[in-house]
Amino acid sequence: MIQAFLLGVLATMFVTAGVFFLRFWIETRDSFFLAFAASFTIEGLSRVAVLFQPRPNESSPWIYAIRLLASLLILAAILKKNYGKNG
Repeated sequence: MIQAFLLGVLATMFVTAGVFFLRFWIETRDSFFLAFAASFTIEGLSRVAVLFQPRPNESSPWIYAIRLLASLLILAAILKKNYGKNG
């Protein structure tokens, strides 16, 4: 029961961070903020997906694949910001 509560708290925090970065993207139209918004939202949704499994288990390979995608989005955004056209 406490594990489900904590996963819900984590999911809420990740989605809140995603909305926060989405607001910055709307103001600046910088793809850096859009990538961060997408990454945090994906992380939050992966936590929600764990909650709906019959036996919640965060060591599932597909959960790691989703989190890898979110991390690669952040890495790509950082690399694009530093080594893109403007750099």
